[in-house]
Amino acid sequence: MRVERILAPNPGPFTGPGTNTYLLEVDGEVAVIDPGPVDAGHRRAIVDALGDRRAAAVVVTHTHPDHAPLANPLARELGCPAFGYAPGPEFDPDVVLADGSTVRVGAGELEAVHTPGHADDHLCLRLGDVLFTGDHIMGGSSVMVDDVAAYLRSLERLRGMELRRLYPGHGPEIDRPREVISWYLAHRRQREQEILAAVESGARTVGQVVEVVYADVDRALWPLAARSVCAHLRKLAADGRVRFGGGGDGDWDAAVSPAAP
Repeated sequence: MRVERILAPNPGPFTGPGTNTYLLEVDGEVAVIDPGPVDAGHRRAIVDALGDRRAAAVVVTHTHPDHAPLANPLARELGCPAFGYAPGPEFDPDVVLADGSTVRVGAGELEAVHTPGHADDHLCLRLGDVLFTGDHIMGGSSVMVDDVAAYLRSLERLRGMELRRLYPGHGPEIDRPREVISWYLAHRRQREQEILAAVESGARTVGQVVEVVYADVDRALWPLAARSVCAHLRKLAADGRVRFGGGGDGDWDAAVSPAAP
């Protein structure tokens, strides 16, 4: 097995240095993982890196616009199928992957591991003791989460696997998987307690929670923090620990209050 990384030219506050596109080679065949946005220069870089090797598949971890839009046109150019969990904006899989489905690459089988949380359609991709994590785990940062309860369950599932290395969708490779996954779990649980404490101390809107919990974070990132707060509040409401009126998209003015005694 050989893994090559090609960095997409889309750096930013949500993508870090850019999207990591991976070429996974087994026995001379290659799977392209997360080809990223439609960009002519990035497409050429992928095709040039493939050289005369056969492309067996183009696989996406999820359908966010920094990971999936190039998949269909690249797959057509390379003469192979595009694989993914479900259709999404600018992506329609030729082959749908369910949890446990496999993609043949040479003599290897790349296994789809459904890991909702960051997105409902999110997959991690496992080959032996390595895992391509998409946006479920990133190198050097935490992750934006839409469904906190599902995200924690997905992390616990990954922590139970025997893994040697993680290849994230953004940032550097990770050589201590169990340690990093445990940090992610602890970080989310600590954030939940901080949000709950803010509500119990008098914060009554999403914006007020953000101002308390993210006081030491650049204010330019507060709209993103509001989305994270809303995700945590939905979980806390489902657990019966707060009352929360909505704010699915990070509504700054969405009301929150402690649960009734």
